[in-house]
Amino acid sequence: MHRVLLIDDDEQLGPPLATYFQRFELALTHALRPSEGLARLRSGLFDVAILDVMLPEMDGFELCRTIRKESDIPIVMLTARGDVMDRVVGLELGADAYLPKPFEPRELVAHIQTVLRRRNGGNGPAATASAVPGVLAFDGLTIDPARRSVLRQGEAVELTGTEFELLHLLASDSGRVFSRDDILNQLRGHEAELYTRAVDIVVSRLRKKLEPLDCIKTLRNAGYSLALRKLAP
Repeated sequence: MHRVLLIDDDEQLGPPLATYFQRFELALTHALRPSEGLARLRSGLFDVAILDVMLPEMDGFELCRTIRKESDIPIVMLTARGDVMDRVVGLELGADAYLPKPFEPRELVAHIQTVLRRRNGGNGPAATASAVPGVLAFDGLTIDPARRSVLRQGEAVELTGTEFELLHLLASDSGRVFSRDDILNQLRGHEAELYTRAVDIVVSRLRKKLEPLDCIKTLRNAGYSLALRKLAP
């Protein structure tokens, strides 16, 4: 059973969600404050975190930033504000999915199942390429789909599920230019929170994590490609 941590100051939200999640083999723990949530996350016992944006102590964006400094756990963000800019900010900080309040519990479960599939290499559009065995080796970069691990110049790099899927997609056909539509079609499941602007955000995050390597080439009005020489097996 996957363990999910909800960080939300609404005391009435946790218990009914926990009961509902049990139908889908998800065990929900509810933390009311960011400090409590961070302490629980540091135990390393959780598979997904759900963050509300409007929180005491610090808002959900700051909490997301703090978590990302320590962990690559999949993050789903909740907010009563449905603005596109909130989605952009959340994705820039490393969230994997975004859901505005009020929401249907089944929709939240769908988001969680999507980010878990990405993380675990399960069935679905986002995991098709990752299910193919074989390490991909490039100048300064090694990608292991089976372990979902990335080495940059011999050093391990922590990527979110979406970042890994994007990198693996580009690496699976290095030199090919993938348009934004190509990337969206490959990476978003039926429930995934990806849209055209999000592709640019994830690419930007990925570039920063792979520095000093200059890995991803942008072709204006065309798309993105992996700009590294592939090593012979």
